[in-house]
Amino acid sequence: MRRIANYLSYMLSATLACLRLPRPDVVVATSPQFFCGWAGVLVSWLKWRPFVLEIRDIWPESISAVGAMRKGAAIRSLEWLERRMYRAADHIVAVGQGYADNIAGKVDVAGRISVVMNGVDLDQFQPREPDDRFLSEHGLAGKFVCSYVGTIGMAHGLEVVIEAARLLMSQGRNGVRFCLVGDGARRETLQQLARERDVEDLVVFAGRQPKERMPAILASSDACLIHLRGCELFGTVIPSKIFETMAMGRPIIMGVRGEACDLVVAADAGLVMEPDSAESLLDCIDQLIQDAQLRSRLQEHGLDFVRDNYDRDELAAKMLAILQRVAGVGSKRDSASGEEADADRLPTRHDEILESSRP
Repeated sequence: MRRIANYLSYMLSATLACLRLPRPDVVVATSPQFFCGWAGVLVSWLKWRPFVLEIRDIWPESISAVGAMRKGAAIRSLEWLERRMYRAADHIVAVGQGYADNIAGKVDVAGRISVVMNGVDLDQFQPREPDDRFLSEHGLAGKFVCSYVGTIGMAHGLEVVIEAARLLMSQGRNGVRFCLVGDGARRETLQQLARERDVEDLVVFAGRQPKERMPAILASSDACLIHLRGCELFGTVIPSKIFETMAMGRPIIMGVRGEACDLVVAADAGLVMEPDSAESLLDCIDQLIQDAQLRSRLQEHGLDFVRDNYDRDELAAKMLAILQRVAGVGSKRDSASGEEADADRLPTRHDEILESSRP
């Protein structure tokens, strides 16, 4: 409830701040939680401008999925606001097909929803040597490092890391380290759990790090864990860290079901673990430790796949074309080729991407 109050405060302050800005061609709001989206709704009404809503999380459904709030009057009210927000948008952009399908199951958005997936800045994220300073700073030098980089929240189920570390300790194994980079609602709880299980030496909490250090941290990892709790809703999520990890040439341990898992398998960029299973996580780590050829194959295939299909510049061109179409300002043509930046020209789902790349 405190978090919802925080979101409401942001909605009001963002709306008021936008009143002082010049009248735009189009209003865009991104929605990891929908009060950001509702700020966009209000500004579009006040400015009399078309509104594009970008969906990066299905909220409030995700609140119920992690058990943060029980189903009741408050959730039903939030669900009503969610549907009303979708209807208020002139166009909706979802970052995955699963999100788009979820929205279409709730409201009639035929003809005004698109999918523009996450991508990666290939200039910033590219293979490099490990950062010896980072490894030394956190006691990771000479170990097999399995890193998790991102929010340490209720949805991410990182208790599985603590349990995996406990299993390693019970087996007398000291060559593996887990490195959790980031912050969130569950960080302190997980740190306490690591102390209680006596695995503080095996699980390193590196805390929040500057974004510019992310490539070096990923390069210092032997494998990167991507994990969400194994509930049905999270099968619609496609974490953006997938593409950054591929671009760095690091193998993925994939603990997310659904479209995201299908994408990693199609790219041959990682191993699949059962969400919430410490035994499955350790099995993936053991495969990577024992098979250098496997590691090399996953790294090379993931790098090639993301370079071919998830260049952020190309995806940004697709988003720009959508904004221009909704704003009614015409389509921008590429200065070199003269081709129109057509929002429907680029494939969005991994099966379409694979089909388009075949000779």
